[in-house]
Amino acid sequence: MAGLQRNSPIPTEIKLHQKSHLMEVAFSDGAVFRLPYELLRVFSPSAEVRGHGPGQEVLQTGKRNVAITTVDAVGNYAIKPVFSDGHDSGIYSWDLLYQLGAEQDRLWQEYLSRLAAKGLDRDTDTTKVSKPPAAAHACGKH
Repeated sequence: MAGLQRNSPIPTEIKLHQKSHLMEVAFSDGAVFRLPYELLRVFSPSAEVRGHGPGQEVLQTGKRNVAITTVDAVGNYAIKPVFSDGHDSGIYSWDLLYQLGAEQDRLWQEYLSRLAAKGLDRDTDTTKVSKPPAAAHACGKH
């Protein structure tokens, strides 16, 4: 989501609760949301998760115990969390954080339904991209 909508509530406080794996976000309109790290990770706005167009979304699995290791500010409109699984390319605008908070029950049920429909679960990561083995150095001796 690019930029902010006119009159969008903005965060007044963002807290990471590492033991409960929740990000607590208080907004200027008085709303306070407690967003599970797992929800934030599986609904990342990155191309890695959302794809580059409709139908290219990648269902995230095995993220039950994901943590947020750091959070970087992106201007005055967003944050970029770094997750313990290495994911760090999602930029969460204030509008997106608010939407995730306001719709988290529906989004969570939708996510669980999608996992069940594919016979997948929250514990087994099937989305890891395997990297090709490092190329062997050619030394000219055989």
